[in-house]
Amino acid sequence: MVIALAVGGTQIKGVAMAADGSLLYSGHRRTQADRGPDAVLETVLDYAGELSRHYWASAAGIAMPGLVGEATGTSVFAAQLGWRQVPVRRWLAEELEMPVAFGHEVRAGGLAEARLGAGRSCRSFLFVAVGNGVTASMVVDGRPTSDAGGFAGELGHLVIRPGGDPCSCGGAGCLETVASTAAIARRYRLATGEENLTAKEVRSRAGTGDPIAAGIWREAIEALADGLSSAISLVGPERIVVGGALAKAGRSYFDPLPAELSKRLAFREAPRIVPSGLGQQAAVLGAALLAQQLHLARQTAPRPRRWTSLSSGPGRPAAR
Repeated sequence: MVIALAVGGTQIKGVAMAADGSLLYSGHRRTQADRGPDAVLETVLDYAGELSRHYWASAAGIAMPGLVGEATGTSVFAAQLGWRQVPVRRWLAEELEMPVAFGHEVRAGGLAEARLGAGRSCRSFLFVAVGNGVTASMVVDGRPTSDAGGFAGELGHLVIRPGGDPCSCGGAGCLETVASTAAIARRYRLATGEENLTAKEVRSRAGTGDPIAAGIWREAIEALADGLSSAISLVGPERIVVGGALAKAGRSYFDPLPAELSKRLAFREAPRIVPSGLGQQAAVLGAALLAQQLHLARQTAPRPRRWTSLSSGPGRPAAR
């Protein structure tokens, strides 16, 4: 059995997964990032500790947003959380006193979609998570690919509108500034003065004839098609699996994308676009799968050989 968390800008999702993959627990806590980075970290550690007290876990997993150092288990930069160079894996392992698997949320989500969701039986697919950010993971033969530093997949920071709105990364005109949930809500608020509207509500208004909402939604879809066409040209996936918060807008969200992609991919057929099979649970389920992999690897790893000898002559190891 393993426990796992996925930390996001609004929620920290948690699961407990049995060895056969069945879920014994699924829930969440509010991130409340406005309390500051230290308070968010305390919530993460407390939630993980609560799960470990209720479930006899052999390992834990955690999936993080932003820039991560997967090899070191470090949150290099998570803008929504205010984290920089936080040694998440080490601190969580010390808190739980168990091995901890650490990964990026989109690569963990891609792993879960390959094993449990919309990527099953597909040799290669691009998993795209559209929420407050836009990230992507290429999955080949069931394994998400990564670069040496663990920073790959920041599709949202591809510049698709040069000279456009400023982005949190320091650039301008990035995909995130047009197609993310935060951007859609912000652009509608700036255009109308209406507060506290979500991207899903903007989509709903677009469908009922609100011209401002329709224009903002159309621009978001066109920007997403621009970003995806570049990714498709580069990595050539068989399928695109779209998840994240924006996918909650409904299946009609996907309707315009194939046509928009086809306009941009005149030299090849656009890959099939499907919604995530796991929804917003993809990242936390992927973190649980990473924890299971870690446990199995530790179980099967060769143990150091303990040499014994009656003497310690030249060329022979000393007795221990």
